[in-house]
Amino acid sequence: MAKVFKKTSGSSQLTLLLGKRDYVDHVDKVDIVEGVVKIDPSELGDRKVWVQLCCAFRYGRDDLDVIGLSFRKDIWIHHIQLYPDAGYKPTLTEMHETLLKKSGEQSYPFTFEIPTNLPCSITLQPGPDDKGKPCGVDFEVKTYMAKAAEDPDEKIEKKDTARLVIRKIQFAPDNTGSGQKAEICKSFMMSDKPVLLEASLDKDIYYHGEAVPIKIKVKNDTNKVVKKIRITVDQTTDVILYSADKYTKNILTEEFNETVEANASFEKTLPITPVLATNKEKRGLALDGRLKEEDTNLASTTIMRPGMDKEVLGILVTYKIKVNLMVSGGGLLGGLTASDVTVELPLTLMHPKPTE
Repeated sequence: MAKVFKKTSGSSQLTLLLGKRDYVDHVDKVDIVEGVVKIDPSELGDRKVWVQLCCAFRYGRDDLDVIGLSFRKDIWIHHIQLYPDAGYKPTLTEMHETLLKKSGEQSYPFTFEIPTNLPCSITLQPGPDDKGKPCGVDFEVKTYMAKAAEDPDEKIEKKDTARLVIRKIQFAPDNTGSGQKAEICKSFMMSDKPVLLEASLDKDIYYHGEAVPIKIKVKNDTNKVVKKIRITVDQTTDVILYSADKYTKNILTEEFNETVEANASFEKTLPITPVLATNKEKRGLALDGRLKEEDTNLASTTIMRPGMDKEVLGILVTYKIKVNLMVSGGGLLGGLTASDVTVELPLTLMHPKPTE
């Protein structure tokens, strides 16, 4: 094991150790969370030591939100009592054995199983002046000292707590089918024949940072000229847990100086690459969950399993490509009859499955 992630409480009585911070959602199951807590019980008194895994949805900054309050909802939470011994005995794994060697005596192993119906980690990109934790869905392992696992009347001191944020991530499936295709046939005023536009993708799923080649076919039977082709990509973020707040942000706009004369045909593949690097200033853009301030990427497309409860997912992310022909007006009326021809294609962005 290359690295151990460790966090010690301010009082130095609790130390939380994990062997990794990324946990993969394999659709039918999720990697289990294996960890260890080293405990110094000398100043426990009548308190117990707990460890919990929480999936929470945060909407609004800690100090001030656009609606005047900070909104947080625990989507799923599970507690385990580690000390005094309450009969909890997890099956020890190789990861546990490694962590127990690192932590030494008075260390207690634990295991959490993440349900498959929980969302993946998502962060909404903060603005340059935003402070506090970013909005989004996150997972956190926390160990703390308290009389009860969860008592709203009991104050838990920050110095008696140690926590590590983890990520639940999803990789693209191995077999991706052929891509989406869309077409439109549009007629114009003063022209008895139409323009036919067809756009298609060669596969279902694209990886973050990978070029997306769009195959475009145009059959222009009108007396008008296609002056250029504009391609845009929009990200739509559907914040389900907060009064169905749904918004769309443009993440890519490219214009190609491709012309299609009157009564002519055109066929070409135009590549685009939507990436976070060109969208760093866009507040509220959905990103894959981040640990500390390390670089991340645009959020992966939310994959809905059959029968899943959308409410539990917290935030849904989708992408859409728009291919737009900018058509000039022909004949006597010129620009007065200029128009656009547009088709839309859904785009799925995900991470490739790493080699074992």
